Amino acid sequence: MAYSLAVYAGFLCVFVYAIGFVQRVGVPKDIDDGASASTGAAIAIDLALLGLFALQHSVMARPAFKRWWTRIVPAPIERSTFVLAASLALALLLWQWRPLTTTVWDVESGAARAALHALSWLGWLIVLATTFLINHVDLFGLRQAYRHLRAQPPATPEFQSPLLYRLVRHPLMLGFIIAFWTPPTLTQGSVLFAAFTTGYILVALQLEERDLLLDLGDDYDAYRRRVPMLVPGLKPHTTAATPDQHTGDSGAHHTEDVGCPPPPDRRQETC
Repeated sequence: MAYSLAVYAGFLCVFVYAIGFVQRVGVPKDIDDGASASTGAAIAIDLALLGLFALQHSVMARPAFKRWWTRIVPAPIERSTFVLAASLALALLLWQWRPLTTTVWDVESGAARAALHALSWLGWLIVLATTFLINHVDLFGLRQAYRHLRAQPPATPEFQSPLLYRLVRHPLMLGFIIAFWTPPTLTQGSVLFAAFTTGYILVALQLEERDLLLDLGDDYDAYRRRVPMLVPGLKPHTTAATPDQHTGDSGAHHTEDVGCPPPPDRRQETC
């Protein structure tokens, strides 16, 4: 339990710093600060850092990896270990990021600038709210460790779609996309960061949806036919699930692990 609490505290520190990094507020080094490099070198380094973060999330979130990994790492701390790895990958990105400071987008009008600031912060609020709509302590590995400490069996996953999940299937990821793209000032570095993470989210959600179909079967298939993936009000576009998608071993918890540690609601998200 102490391990999971320490990992959670470390994640909070890194994640709060990451918000300041993107928003350019309250941190000593933001997305437009850091060691100078040529444009080509900066792009290469930043893409490598983003790619490492994406690789960590995608590999460690997959059920097959979890089945192998829990032969080495005890299952009650598997999620906490994922959060630790994600936090270290994110911390490395924040530390080694190379700035690309040419301005791409800059809204100077007072009212419009304030509106974009508000929209960007709304994105972060959606991210935070979503973690509590599902199960915040489960998402970050605390419930798993606590239940093990109390000698209780792992919680049984259940399908649920509370509040924001009735509007889109992945509100956590929608929150990140809003937060990354709507600051009133975007530099080349900001656009690179936002474009890569958005592309990764779109790809990773395809893998996540496949895992959720295997895990939740007809319940999730009906849900995805009813609710759009990321854009509220957009008619869902899905392909029919094949019979073999509704069978098989679902493995350990799936969590929306894009961009930052994700949500396990068994209608879960990848961060």
